[in-house]
Amino acid sequence: MRLGVSTLFCIGERFSRVIEFLNLVDVEHLEVVDEWPHEFNDYRVNLIRRVVEERGLSLSIHAPFADVNIASISPIMRNSALRRLKRSMKFSARLNPTVWVFHSGVRSPISGMLSNIDWKLNLNSIRELLHEAKKYDLKIAIENFPESSAFLVRGVEDFEKLYEDLDLDGSSLGIAFDVGHANIGGYIDEFMEKFGDRIVHVHIHDNDGKMDSHLGIGSGSINWIRVVDSLKKMNYRSVLVIESIRDVEESIKRVKKLIQH
Repeated sequence: MRLGVSTLFCIGERFSRVIEFLNLVDVEHLEVVDEWPHEFNDYRVNLIRRVVEERGLSLSIHAPFADVNIASISPIMRNSALRRLKRSMKFSARLNPTVWVFHSGVRSPISGMLSNIDWKLNLNSIRELLHEAKKYDLKIAIENFPESSAFLVRGVEDFEKLYEDLDLDGSSLGIAFDVGHANIGGYIDEFMEKFGDRIVHVHIHDNDGKMDSHLGIGSGSINWIRVVDSLKKMNYRSVLVIESIRDVEESIKRVKKLIQH
């Protein structure tokens, strides 16, 4: 397994902070969040390409997520979300990332009165994104969330239904397994057991099992030795992306020791 870091921790700072940080740490992978104020443009894409090439890093992209709902029951809002994501895909393809990570749609407050139409819209949008990804030969993966969240695709049951409903269309859809989110839902072990063959990317951050606080590794309730051992047993060979928003440097040191354990 390789160790990476997400730019989520510095999303509120100038983009050059990413470059400065990489000079201070020893990682093999960078995940860039394509989100305002770091939204992709020609300048940033060229800068990212230069940085990863100079440092010999592999790269993943986290799709935009703020105010993005691919299951919105409003056609205007839903189409706007899809246009934003397709724009991200187009820029991302120029960087040849290992994976492009996105979120499912969010449940509407009135979906129960509309025959759960948001689940159907979510499926249609995912199919549309998969079709778009093929144009760029881009691997895409959907992220899990706590069961208590408003996202339509959260834990084990949702993912089972998602792949059943997508059928063959879902064969190329990977999973970006977020350990912190699974800890809140209490389904870390079950999820890895059920979907180990579909997990292509892993996000790691800590929490107390109640709030999605993106703490530094070791600052919450997650048994990281067990998590890393389980990933090794399922022969996971890709990247562990630290998605903590504080204590990032210390988290890198701790995860390095875990991987070598």
